[in-house]
Amino acid sequence: MIQNREATIDDYLAMSRRRAKVILIPALVAAILGYLTYLVVNHYFAKYTSQSTILVEGQKVPENMVQPVATEDPAARINTLLQQATSESVLRPRLQKIYGPGKSAQSIDEVIDGIISGKTLTVEPVTIDLAQGAGRRRPGQGNPEPAFRLSYTASKPREAQDICGELTSLLLEKNLTYMQDRATGTTNVLSKGLEDAKHNLEELDSKLADFKKHYVGQLPGDEESNLKILMGLNSQLEANTQTLNRAQQDKAYTESILAQQLAAWKSTQSSTNPQTLEKQLSDLQSQLLDLQSRYTSDHPDVIKARADVAEVKNKLAEINKASAEATDAGNEKASAMEPPEIRQLRAQVHQYAELIAGATRDQKRYQQEIAVYQGRIPLSPAVEEQYKALTRDYDNAQKNYQELLGNKSKADLTAQMNSQSQGEQMKMVNAATLPESPSFPNPWTFVGGGLGAGLALGIGLALWFELRDQSIRTEADAEAALDLPMLVSVPWVGIVAAENGNSRLKFWNRNNSLDEHSDRVGV
Repeated sequence: MIQNREATIDDYLAMSRRRAKVILIPALVAAILGYLTYLVVNHYFAKYTSQSTILVEGQKVPENMVQPVATEDPAARINTLLQQATSESVLRPRLQKIYGPGKSAQSIDEVIDGIISGKTLTVEPVTIDLAQGAGRRRPGQGNPEPAFRLSYTASKPREAQDICGELTSLLLEKNLTYMQDRATGTTNVLSKGLEDAKHNLEELDSKLADFKKHYVGQLPGDEESNLKILMGLNSQLEANTQTLNRAQQDKAYTESILAQQLAAWKSTQSSTNPQTLEKQLSDLQSQLLDLQSRYTSDHPDVIKARADVAEVKNKLAEINKASAEATDAGNEKASAMEPPEIRQLRAQVHQYAELIAGATRDQKRYQQEIAVYQGRIPLSPAVEEQYKALTRDYDNAQKNYQELLGNKSKADLTAQMNSQSQGEQMKMVNAATLPESPSFPNPWTFVGGGLGAGLALGIGLALWFELRDQSIRTEADAEAALDLPMLVSVPWVGIVAAENGNSRLKFWNRNNSLDEHSDRVGV
């Protein structure tokens, strides 16, 4: 290929025609080698993939009525369950059951490592149509029925199917256990929290009741009523004081009138005056002594004098006894010998005394109650602060208890729904398949890879040959090689027809003849 000139499309097409064998032969050979490689790999290293499909079926009860057990994304839950199901402690006994005693522990370890590392096990989300089966999810495609495809690859079809089916069963078992643990765990936590909240609420209720009992009348809202009661007590005390004063005045006035009437009555009752009776008794006793000195005791005058002395003594004793009884009773009862007016005045004095005593007791009671309510009013702000703190804690505890009670009811409904198989479930739609053809190797991959590599090699060889070829084939090559303008050109015709006995130019021989002729002429 002549340097120092720009190649055109025609130049590249001419190169392709000239070097077609160089390009196609390596490509065909490489494709054949790729197919042979596929046969060898397929015989010794074939891999079979078994697949199963798991459908995530939503709960049958509306979510606005019963809260679902699992609220996270199904894909995240599948990853969590897959990690639990593919742990070594879970996989080893299942694999030993599948392989039996003939499988070595090292081989089982390799299978476990492949599953855990994700080399032999893959899980991908798919969309599913229960009428037509599962298909791979496409960009922009909806996902009305969440589902997942589990694929396991092994060297034998039956082994791939068995392990894929076992892994699918493990995943479903772990999901069932997860849902049950989630439901019962939530119920247990809420039950314990509800019990603690109830105990706390009862304690606060007891504290609040004791506080109200201790500070009765001093609670917030009682200040206004305390002021009203205090004003009423002051009014009652004032009225009671007026009543007491008036009763004391009336008693003093009645006692003065009683004293005057007693003095007047006693002055009129001189015969019954103790002093008069004593003087009369003294005179009668003197007369009796005089008669006894002159007569015997049986004398009629002596007997009469003795009877008079006894009669006066009896009167004097009766008067002294009446006076003593009147003094001991506190002038509550008048003497039977006093006139009705005096006895009435004594009764009025007694009534006034009782009224004064009752008014005095009421006055002391009112004063004590006023002191109590006067002491409650200054304490109200401090008591109000403590009462608000207790009330706030009690309201918060009651609110927390009600919330926990509602959540506990929801959790019970959720657990009941899950136990009745009405909640979200994972079901195996398609069981693990028995692969009929290997998933690796793919013949088209090997043949296509060999063909591509052969084409690349052939194109490389063709370019290498062209770069080393300095033949002049066109006017552009001559101008580039000689660096002179072209004056005239003579076309070459007929040699190919004379040599081959055919007037038509052949694809393969035309380029070769022209190249040989160009070399001989040396244009």
